[in-house]
Amino acid sequence: MCGHGAGGHKSDRPLQALAPQLAGCGLDVVRFDFPYRARGSRRPDPMPRLQAAFAEAVEEARRRYRPARLILGGRSMGGRVATMLAAQGFACDGLLLFAYPLHPDGKPEKLRDAHLPAIRVPVLCFNGTRDRLCRRELMERVVESVTAPWRMRWLEGAGHSFAALPDDAVQEIRGWLAVL
Repeated sequence: MCGHGAGGHKSDRPLQALAPQLAGCGLDVVRFDFPYRARGSRRPDPMPRLQAAFAEAVEEARRRYRPARLILGGRSMGGRVATMLAAQGFACDGLLLFAYPLHPDGKPEKLRDAHLPAIRVPVLCFNGTRDRLCRRELMERVVESVTAPWRMRWLEGAGHSFAALPDDAVQEIRGWLAVL
């Protein structure tokens, strides 16, 4: 299950670039639009509504596809919503995150991390070293407080809007899935 970023939608360029790479790793990627995008708005709904919509999309995918395992994730805000669901105990086998928005742009003191220690499933997270919404030293400190197996992968020179992954990152996803 793959949620889009706050300014994106299920068919935006970053998700279009990631989908075939993830499919090449053996993942069936299910994308969806959050309600605000479906209404044509660019302003995200409040977090409880985003969580409810994500959970509803997951349940629909479970009914339709009956997956053997379920990986939640997404880009930026979509990944953040997935982490919040997992922290609340939503049943899934792992989290695959791209460009996790640890803090608002220019506000590194406003961390979005309070729920992360409650996650109990394995996490693989990709962020760029030039991501203005995730300072590396802050994220590495946060990851130390998480007891679930959290693998952090930094994409050298990439910003928040990276799309495709380098080949070695795709290989890392394959390896992570093999031991999941």
